[in-house]
Amino acid sequence: MAIRKSNKLPQTAVIKQILKRCSSLGRKNNGYDDEDGLPVDVPKGHFVVYVGENRTRYIVPISLLSHPRFQCLLRQAEEEFGFDHEMGLTIPCDEDVFRSLTSSLIR
Repeated sequence: MAIRKSNKLPQTAVIKQILKRCSSLGRKNNGYDDEDGLPVDVPKGHFVVYVGENRTRYIVPISLLSHPRFQCLLRQAEEEFGFDHEMGLTIPCDEDVFRSLTSSLIR
């Protein structure tokens, strides 16, 4: 019996693709590193999301990407906004809910 190799990308590769498709990580202008296009105020191991109606900017650790509840937020973002737009990675939820969820996941 032959072992078949899956064509699916590892979860980390899929997450990297999502983040690269997010235009806020690919811009090369003020506030962005010329070499890799990443925001200069975002520490290594973190990424930017915009939350709520006011699109408040949050810097969150990439470790959140492995949590099922955060992944649910990403799926909601994809359904509502898609990832191929100029608005950055926007999470469609109330800011209080987002802060509560992320603070419980970071602990």
